[in-house]
Amino acid sequence: MIWAAAYCRVSTDKEDQAGSFASQQRYFEAFISRQPDWALYRIYADEGVTGTSTKRRAAFNRMMADARAGRFSLLLTKEVSRFSRNILDTVAYTRELKQLGVGVLFLSDGIDTRDADAELRLSIMGSIAQEESRRTSARVKWGQTRRMEQGVVFGRSLLGYTVRDGVLTVEPEGAAVVRRIFRQYGEEKKSTGEIARGLEAAGCRTSRGGASWSGSHIVKILRNEKYVGDLIQKKSITPDYLSHAKKYNHGEEEKIILRDHHEAIVSRTLWETVQRELERRRRRGGAGAGAGAGHPFSGRLRCGQCGSALVPRQKRRKDGSLYRRWVCGRTVCGGKHTCSIGWGLPEAAAWFMLRQAVESLVFDWDAAVQAAAGAVTAAMESGGAEDAERRREQAEKLRRKRLRALDAFLEGAITQAELRGLTEQYDGRLARLQAQPAAAAGLQEAAERLRAALRRESGCGDAFYRTLLDGMEIRPDGTAALRLQGIPQEWVFTVKGPV
Repeated sequence: MIWAAAYCRVSTDKEDQAGSFASQQRYFEAFISRQPDWALYRIYADEGVTGTSTKRRAAFNRMMADARAGRFSLLLTKEVSRFSRNILDTVAYTRELKQLGVGVLFLSDGIDTRDADAELRLSIMGSIAQEESRRTSARVKWGQTRRMEQGVVFGRSLLGYTVRDGVLTVEPEGAAVVRRIFRQYGEEKKSTGEIARGLEAAGCRTSRGGASWSGSHIVKILRNEKYVGDLIQKKSITPDYLSHAKKYNHGEEEKIILRDHHEAIVSRTLWETVQRELERRRRRGGAGAGAGAGHPFSGRLRCGQCGSALVPRQKRRKDGSLYRRWVCGRTVCGGKHTCSIGWGLPEAAAWFMLRQAVESLVFDWDAAVQAAAGAVTAAMESGGAEDAERRREQAEKLRRKRLRALDAFLEGAITQAELRGLTEQYDGRLARLQAQPAAAAGLQEAAERLRAALRRESGCGDAFYRTLLDGMEIRPDGTAALRLQGIPQEWVFTVKGPV
């Protein structure tokens, strides 16, 4: 008795055609029943999966496992393209089956792997099937690219948007969470970790309905251009039609970029502010967009020995209480032998240094506010009369040049196109001169806004210090140097012994 099995691969959208599973099942059952001494062991079927790879073909892999277990000695399949569209897989698996004592019959192609010339004929038919798969893949890819260019969205729904029939639609509840994330990062300067913890505390849900948030999740949202109304497609590509493995597109194929493609959730101004902040934190802190990036010290503390950013570490005192200190990032990653700085800065000491520096600089807030805003006003007013006279002279020169250009055209010295170009050039310069008084008025408004902003920030909270601190550096001699934004002075403190 010969135990025979059958394998078929069908597409779920072609169930009413002759190649459907039900039709093939009846075919194999009838074929085997007509053969003397044959018995049907099992029919294996993969539905709606590609034939270029065996990784996702569960039935095919189960069939190979049963063959290795010796459960059948003959395998029937309709044609080479149903078995595999990958010539290497076709030859490799039929060889393995032959070594296991299992012959393979490709009924429509008339190939029996037990015959001497079977492998040559199989290679030819397999090559044809593989080429057809390549052409099909190219046609599908071309069609998808044309639809992407037309603005059809390929992808699934995300936080704040639903994707249905290739169209992005704002989902109000999720959009509110997105706006909160962008506002807290770009305007309130919170870290991604702080934002994530706040969302969890507020019971906000992720796009998949989960309650857990992470800093990396927040960063992905902040970098997603869809939230400003733009669309970038082909971020990932499938370069190999046989393996179907996806990879990030690093320029191998041109990305499709559509600006103002759909309704935005955040304004372009806020979006650009957030992108600048992400880049600033990345440059200053190494892991600048990470969980601690919004801390006043994150990215601003440096090792004076090797130049690496300091990173926070929790330590436990002898009494069991916890405290935080900032240590060289290189020693954290590579070990103590990578940097000889030998000590870390307690966070409490860093705060003390910062407050001392600020308090030594500013004694009278009202006076400081008036001085800062007054500097803007003074810069605007100084030379105001001289600027007005200069503008009048420049405007008169431009008008004379305009008349000379017209005379040159009437005399035939220049063409009409040249006259038009010169006229547009002179008119543009005149318009910019006339706009300068309005800009001066805008400076006056800016000075008033500066006064109000400085008064708001004078409460000495974390946001205030984040704004003032430029950087700190710990040095091998046990001292730490501090700098404030826009102040040429450097404050040097002695920190008591290695910690």
